[in-house]
Amino acid sequence: MGSFSIWHWLVVLLIVVMVFGTKKLKNLGSDLGGAVKGFKDGMKDGSTSAEGDKPAQQVTSAPADKTTIDVEAKHKS
Repeated sequence: MGSFSIWHWLVVLLIVVMVFGTKKLKNLGSDLGGAVKGFKDGMKDGSTSAEGDKPAQQVTSAPADKTTIDVEAKHKS
């Protein structure tokens, strides 16, 4: 049960191309490349943001003009 030879990989590649077709594989490759590029850009933008390493501020009190309503949930039988 050793490693596969180059011929095994060529047969697998041929079967994949026959099943999916070259157009779908090309679209899949370009979609995957776009996703990786978007991820890298997002990581770069996140590390060089204007706020730096400051955590986001949390709102601790509600505005005075809003009212809250207390309700009870009933269990279904």
